[in-house]
Amino acid sequence: MLGWELPPHNSGGLGVACYQLCRALHKTGVGIEFILPYTADHGHIDFMKVTSAYPMDAAVIQKAGIAYDSFEYRLQNGDLKGASLFDIAQGYENAVERLVEVREFDIIHAHDWLTCRAAIRAKEKSGKPLIVHMHSVEADRAGSEGGGNPMVREIEELSMMLADRVVAVSEHTKQSIIREYGIPADKIEVIHNSFDIDQLENLSGDNAYTYLEAMRKKGYRVVSNVGRITIQKGLPNLLRAMQLVIAKAPKTFLLIVGSGDQLYELMALSAELGIADKVLFADFQRGKNYRDAYAVGDLFVMPSVSEPFGLTPLEAIGYGTPALISKQSGVSEVMTNVLKVDFWDTNEMANQITAVMQNDVLRDELQKQSYKEYLKLSWDKSAEKLNQLYATHAGAAA
Repeated sequence: MLGWELPPHNSGGLGVACYQLCRALHKTGVGIEFILPYTADHGHIDFMKVTSAYPMDAAVIQKAGIAYDSFEYRLQNGDLKGASLFDIAQGYENAVERLVEVREFDIIHAHDWLTCRAAIRAKEKSGKPLIVHMHSVEADRAGSEGGGNPMVREIEELSMMLADRVVAVSEHTKQSIIREYGIPADKIEVIHNSFDIDQLENLSGDNAYTYLEAMRKKGYRVVSNVGRITIQKGLPNLLRAMQLVIAKAPKTFLLIVGSGDQLYELMALSAELGIADKVLFADFQRGKNYRDAYAVGDLFVMPSVSEPFGLTPLEAIGYGTPALISKQSGVSEVMTNVLKVDFWDTNEMANQITAVMQNDVLRDELQKQSYKEYLKLSWDKSAEKLNQLYATHAGAAA
């Protein structure tokens, strides 16, 4: 299995999804060697072998930031060498090619475009079947049909054309693949992402967002959002909706937890809209601060322009906060007891947010019903479907 990240060295949901899926696959008897492009301590993982693949002249490869940032190579002669994302993908491809020559395996399973060149090379060298697992497509990340980096689009298209099977994390993503690349529908299998409640770390101690907790005791309510701050996530529309919400329900705050290339744009927009005093930007968080960001909210909002799946609303529900999600998301296919809105409809988004901010009974009932639904989710179902694909394409016992 070729993947770009695993927790705790992850920038978002991709690494979490890979971790949980592999954990569930292990229960079905599948043996996995997970190949990463960087060195890190993953001693906490006992359900698969984790291997680092990097250039031969590198003694160590370390991330300069979170997983999707550029890396740094510490060469064998002691020199430090910076590397761009495409440089790393090239080095990863070469390293995987060498690993293929000394490994025995039945099938190649690659996650997202960053590993696809390596996956194609592995298939070419070994003759083994290839499953390409698309957690998003470049048009999703760019926030527009036909958009994005042409080189990334070429890699995605070629890898899915050469794959024996393509897995999409939602029907939404499947339709994006068909629209963007013309891949035949019968070549694409939808296997939804999921969530296991036993993987939620418990809340502990006082909430880290003490100011918001204090204001809630004074009658204020909190809307929260956790994720990357990029065009794909639709946060400008959320800010515009919040301007309408605050006009009707002035005692409302918006907490945004995450980092990304739109951060300063959003700060400027909140000031332009006259709501800067009600919008808190808390940067990228892990651990307790991450968990508490969900728990402090009265409503979690995911307004994504195009969200292949979207695990964050499920985390929010697990931590006691109901969710409003974009209809343009994969998670909307598996959850019924959540509020749903078109990402572009800021008026309706504002109406739904305001209704929850002004009605604690509605908030509590929405959370109660969504939590019942949430408890039925499991990665085990997704793993069983994937194992059937393995059996079909590799002749492995299901």
